[in-house]
Amino acid sequence: MAARRIVAGAGLAGLLVAWGAVSSADSAGRAGGNPDERAVRQVLDRQTEAWNRGDLTGYMQGYWRSPDLTFYSGGTITIGWEETLARYRKRYQSEGKEMGKLDFPEETIELLGPDAAVARGRWHLVMSGGKESSGLYTVILKRLPEGWRIVHDHSSAG
Repeated sequence: MAARRIVAGAGLAGLLVAWGAVSSADSAGRAGGNPDERAVRQVLDRQTEAWNRGDLTGYMQGYWRSPDLTFYSGGTITIGWEETLARYRKRYQSEGKEMGKLDFPEETIELLGPDAAVARGRWHLVMSGGKESSGLYTVILKRLPEGWRIVHDHSSAG
């Protein structure tokens, strides 16, 4: 009987150690354990920091500076980096508009291959008067000579 308890105890200890290893690996993955995932996260974090400084041009550095960039939102398709910047300026920097404070809760990054990734989650924007808006987004990133860049953005409100 004592031998059975020792074996059962050893089995339970082994399961706890294995569970701890899986939890640690899972946490490391969410924290960006892969160098490419960390690089993608850095691009997205820099965008958030730029937005929250009111630096729209800095925010746009996360996007592919190409006439082939695509941005889908609100039933509208915008094609091109310059056109996307103009859209953001009209919505967030024209007279009477503000950029607010942006964050991305529930964000996940998945590497699709050595040169492609998808990030998705929820965006959340708080304006100075306390008004809030949020929605969902999916961005596709490619590794380009200048680094990881968003080549397609699909964002929705609601």
